[in-house]
Amino acid sequence: MIAWISFFAGVGTLAMLIQLRQKFWSFASQSASDYANDNNPPFDIRTALNGTLACDGVIYGPRGRVTSRFTAEFRGEWSGNVGTLKETFYYDSGAVQDREWKLTVGNDGRIAATAADIVGKAEGNSLGSAVNLRYAIRLSDNAGGHVLNAIDWMYITADGTIINRSQFRKYGIKVAELVATIRPKDAA
Repeated sequence: MIAWISFFAGVGTLAMLIQLRQKFWSFASQSASDYANDNNPPFDIRTALNGTLACDGVIYGPRGRVTSRFTAEFRGEWSGNVGTLKETFYYDSGAVQDREWKLTVGNDGRIAATAADIVGKAEGNSLGSAVNLRYAIRLSDNAGGHVLNAIDWMYITADGTIINRSQFRKYGIKVAELVATIRPKDAA
């Protein structure tokens, strides 16, 4: 009996330590306020994600190895605080994927967004030189149809290039990560 109690206490302690690590010392623990006063240019998605943009990126699988590479073309159009971002991805497998985001930016920097493969609504913040979004995404049927929890962070550089890092989790376990650069197409 004591062995079982010790076992379950150990499992509980380990689970608690994993949760604490994810909450305070991981990619997911970032906050928009972490970037509020840095020395980088402010990130206004209405200007940074406007016009024709070029994107290059890689996707890492659960073992940390590159599983896919892609290029993409984005087209952003804004009317005040409401915008549309149309994305076309070209994967190294030959697959092509289209997505259209509908975005709304509040005067306080809060962002709300929807897309056909997003479950519910993506929500995030823009503050200082960074933008973040959190949402649930439904993978295509040929990718298993799974729903993953996503965290996107985008950071703007002095020349207007956007560095995008996203993590995708299922049951709290990281199953994929994406790293990409996004820049105005004429600068590509």
